[in-house]
Amino acid sequence: MFFDNINEITEIASRCGTAIFVVPKDVEIIIKNAIVLQPEEKTTITIEQVKAILQRLAVKQVTNQYIVIRPAELLNIEAANALLKILEEPGDKVHFLLITDSPSHLLRTILSRAAIYFLKNTKSQDIIADAKIKDLAKRLIVARGADLVAVADEITKKKIGARAYAMEIIGVAIEMLYRTYFITNKEVFLKKIPRFLAAYEGISRNGHIKLQIVANLC
Repeated sequence: MFFDNINEITEIASRCGTAIFVVPKDVEIIIKNAIVLQPEEKTTITIEQVKAILQRLAVKQVTNQYIVIRPAELLNIEAANALLKILEEPGDKVHFLLITDSPSHLLRTILSRAAIYFLKNTKSQDIIADAKIKDLAKRLIVARGADLVAVADEITKKKIGARAYAMEIIGVAIEMLYRTYFITNKEVFLKKIPRFLAAYEGISRNGHIKLQIVANLC
């Protein structure tokens, strides 16, 4: 979905357990009395930071508690995995706000647990990715049969870092599908997302790259 104004974020978040807000880096967001989770050394958000938040939330909340994670794409893998359970069931008074300008860089397991909202003036903003990656992502979205096999072959030709390369392409494809769905409101795009999530998860768990792409996206 899209929202019109930064001031709507708190109201939207109050209706969600976990929400992802796609907002440019330079836009200031103020959430009163929020717990803010951000990189301590401007590199990553660590599992130690996440554990400290989880300890604070172990006490039952009697008023709305907002946890702002920005930039959410800087959660390292251990930190993101530590959050998964509470992101799925945070409790009635706990609201997670994951703020990013690059949702395709978030773990697919996090994307699958959250509602995602785009600031309206970012609708036309280009997805941040290499042109070749965006081209392959678009081709994956529309490819069928032999075309899908050909795209998978092209992705797996990369000699170094093929797994990370494939995951980035699939992540960009997922972001494209989200954006296109929210712009057009056509469910055909939304219905494709679970298959791309499954391919991403399979590859991330050391599954055969080409097999995961073809088996899940055919």
